[in-house]
Order: sequence, then structure tokens, then C-alpha cells
Amino acid sequence: MYLFIFSLLTAIFIYVNSKNILNKYEVDITRLKEQQIRYKDSINTLYDKNLNLRYFNLEGNEDALSYFETNDIDTDGIENFIKEQLYTLNESEDKGQFIPYESIDGKMIINKVRLLNHKWIIADFSDGEYWGELFINYAINPVSKAVSFKVTDSFIYPPTRL
Repeated sequence: MYLFIFSLLTAIFIYVNSKNILNKYEVDITRLKEQQIRYKDSINTLYDKNLNLRYFNLEGNEDALSYFETNDIDTDGIENFIKEQLYTLNESEDKGQFIPYESIDGKMIINKVRLLNHKWIIADFSDGEYWGELFINYAINPVSKAVSFKVTDSFIYPPTRL
């Protein structure tokens, strides 16, 4: 009789414990599925934002790259080549004519460059205190592979007072 009662209590304990474990697993699975759906939505949102950010970009613009190819300009590394040519203007003595703003202390230098297509660049410049942007037209001579730049428009942000 004692063995029967002990076996019955053990069976009830195992049943209740297993049921609690299964309920916990079901809750965890439901929570993880909801989390997975949220993560998929986040990934899709980030993917869409990434596509929008890459829209004006030389790397993903097949028409702009084909323009270079029809002019016998190698497209491998063309973006880095153009950026390096623009960054070298930071060190040249003639850069004062390129960035149309004078620096109060130091010198205005180009910090960041984005090639929009085969003709246009947007660049950020600063002297550490004042910031601005340039809209630049550029052209590559197919024969000499020299890059020429022309600032089309520019602006400087007003200083912020703290």
C-alpha cells in the first residue's frame, strides 16, 4: 500500500513537473518566434534604408560605371583614385581656391567624400570649428587619366554657441 501511494505521488510529481517544463518551453518558443519576427522586420527596414543610402553612389550605379568603361577608364578602384586625387588637394598650396572659405585658426580640409555618379561629388570640409559642404563637378581625361575638379556650390554651417 505504501509503495502504491509513493508511486502515485511520484507519478503526480513527474506529471506536474513535466507539464510546467512544457509550458515554460511553449512560452519561450512563442517569445522567440515573436522576437524573430521583430528581427526580420528590423532587418528588412535596415535593408531598405541601405538601398536608399546606396542610391546615389558610384559603386552601385551601372550607368555611371558604363560611362567610364566606354571612355576606356578602368572602373576597378576608380572611386578610391578620385577620392585620393581630391584628398591631395588638402595638402596642396592651391587649396585656398578650392574651398572658398577661410579658416580662422588652422586650415580648411576635406574630411569626407561621396561620389554620387560619374560627374558629381559631395564633400564635407572643416577646420575643426567650422563645418561645410561642397558640391563638386569632376571630369577624368580619358587620355591622361587626370582628374579635374570644379566647385559648383558650397556652404558653411553657422557656428553653434554653447
